[in-house]
Amino acid sequence: MCEHEKKYCPHCNQLFECKVGSILLCQCTEVTLTEEERSYIRNFYDECLCATCMTEIKNEYHKVQLINAQIAQLVHAI
Repeated sequence: MCEHEKKYCPHCNQLFECKVGSILLCQCTEVTLTEEERSYIRNFYDECLCATCMTEIKNEYHKVQLINAQIAQLVHAI
């Protein structure tokens, strides 16, 4: 079984423990992501993020989606 790793979040530089050897106990399981949200995060980061940043970027994804929908409505209204 793999050991737990100390990692720095590439978004906020906060130290956290990655429990790849005990994935069900890892902090990342606190955040549920859809495939679209995962894909969005992968566009910016290749490494693990802390749970706080995953939640923050998940919320950012939804804000971007809302803005894109509003832009599409404006374009169709013209």
